[in-house]
Amino acid sequence: MKLPSSVNNWLSITGAILALFNLATILSLVILNTFFGFGGTYIGLFIYMLLPGFMITGLILIPIGMRIENARIKREKAENEIKGWPVINFNNPATRNASMIFVFGSIFLLIISSVGSYEAFHYTESVEFCGLLCHKVMEPEYVTYHGSSHERVACVECHVGAGAGWYVKSKMSGLYQVYSVTFHKFPTPIPTPIANLRPARETCEQCHWPEKFYDRKVKNLKSYLADETNTEHTIQLQMKTSSAMTADGLEKGIHQHISADVKIEYKTSAANRQVIPWVKYTNKKTGVTEIFTDSETPVSKQKLDSLETRVMDCLDCHNRPSHKYNYPQTFIDKSISAGLIPKSLPGIKELSMKILYKQYSTKDSAFMAIKDKVTDYYKSKYPDVYASRKTEVDKAIAEIQNGYGNNIFPYMKADWRSYPNNIGHLENDGCFRCHNDKHKSESGKVISKDCNLCHSIQAQGIPGNMEYSNSNKPLEFKHPVDVDNAWKTDLCSSCHTQLY
Repeated sequence: MKLPSSVNNWLSITGAILALFNLATILSLVILNTFFGFGGTYIGLFIYMLLPGFMITGLILIPIGMRIENARIKREKAENEIKGWPVINFNNPATRNASMIFVFGSIFLLIISSVGSYEAFHYTESVEFCGLLCHKVMEPEYVTYHGSSHERVACVECHVGAGAGWYVKSKMSGLYQVYSVTFHKFPTPIPTPIANLRPARETCEQCHWPEKFYDRKVKNLKSYLADETNTEHTIQLQMKTSSAMTADGLEKGIHQHISADVKIEYKTSAANRQVIPWVKYTNKKTGVTEIFTDSETPVSKQKLDSLETRVMDCLDCHNRPSHKYNYPQTFIDKSISAGLIPKSLPGIKELSMKILYKQYSTKDSAFMAIKDKVTDYYKSKYPDVYASRKTEVDKAIAEIQNGYGNNIFPYMKADWRSYPNNIGHLENDGCFRCHNDKHKSESGKVISKDCNLCHSIQAQGIPGNMEYSNSNKPLEFKHPVDVDNAWKTDLCSSCHTQLY
C-alpha cells in the first residue's frame, strides 16, 4: 500500500511498531484474563493503564516523525519554490491511503480508548487497586478491611462517595500519595483521623441514617482469665442502640447523640481526637444549651477559643468501621471461643498476652518469637503436655501468629495502640472521653459515667456460677478479678492498655 514518503523514517516506524505491539498485547491479555483467568489482581494495571500509555506514545511518535521528515524534505527543495498551503489531492493514491488509515484508525482508536478509559476508571475504583497497588503501605488497611463488617462495601464508597468533585479530589490526593510511596515520604503510622475525609452524612448515612434507629441488641461477650485454667468469663449485655418507652417514660439510647432533635459539639486538644475538654449540648426543640468542661484538667479560655468546634457525627464513635485493629486479648479470646486455640492448654491466655504485648521490628521476627516462646514455655513448664499434645501446641502457635498477622503490622507501626477504637471503653477511653464524671456544666450537671446509660448487664459470671437478672433491673458489674472498687473510680483503659 502506497503511503506518503514522510512515513519512511525511523521515528514513525518505531512508533507504529510500538503502538501495534502494545495493541496486540492488550487484546491478548484481555482474552487470556476474560476466558482463562490469567493475570491475577494486577492484570488490570497493565491492561488499562500501563500498556495503553505505551500504545498512545507510539501513536504520537508517528506524526512527529512525519513532521520531522517533511521538514527535512522541504529543506532539500529549491529555495525559490513558492510556499503555500499543503495540497490534499485525493487522486493521489498515497494521500488517499493515508487519509483512510487516519479516519478508520481514529475511529478504532476512539472505540478502544473509550472502553479502556471506562475500564481504567473502574479499575482505579476497585478494592484491589486501593489495597494492593502500594502493598506494603496499604497492607494494614487492606487486611483489616477484609476482616470487617464492611468487607463488601468498596473503599471508594466511603473514601470518595458519589459525584465528580470528590472523584477529582481523590485522584489529586492520590498523586501526592504516589509521590510519597515512591520516595518513601509517608509517615508510619499514617495519622488519623483523615482531615479531608468526606463527611459521614454523605457516606455512612447513605445506608445508616439517624431517623432509622435500630432495635436494641444483646451481646454475649466471652473472655478468658490469665490463669492456669484459662477460666471462662461471660457477660451478657443489652446494648441500648435505640430509645425505649419504660414505666418511667422515654429512656434514651446511645444513638440519641446524633438525633435530629439534638446537636452535640465538642472541641479536642489532641490531633487524634482522644482528648475532649469541651462539650456543648443543644436541644433543638427547646433551644436550651449547656456547656460542659473538664473540671479536673481545665483548659484556658484562650486555648479553647483557638480549638476547632466540631459537630459530633457517626465517625466520632464509629471511628474504625472498616479498619479495626483488634486488641490482643480480643482476638485471642475469639480464637479460644472458636476452638482455634485449645482452651485446655494450661496458661495459654496469659502466655499469649505476654508475647503479643511486646513490640517486634518485623512480622517474621514476631512469628519466630511466638513459635519459640510458646514452644519453650510448654517444654520447660509442662513437658508432659508438650510431649503428648504437641499437635495442639502447634495449632495454638499457628492461630496466635494468624491473629498477629491480621491485627499488628510492624512495618507501618499499625496496631491497636496507633489506632484506638472509640466504640467501648475497655482498652482505650472511647466513650469515657466525655462520659467520665469529670465534664461539668456551670449548673452542676455532669456527663455521667453510669454503665446503664448505654447498656444493661443481664447475666455475668463463669459457667456453673452465673448471675442472672430476673427483672428489668440490670445487674451491677462485678469485675472478674478482685480489684476492689477501682473499676468504679478509674478508667478501664488505665489498666487494660498496659496489661503486660
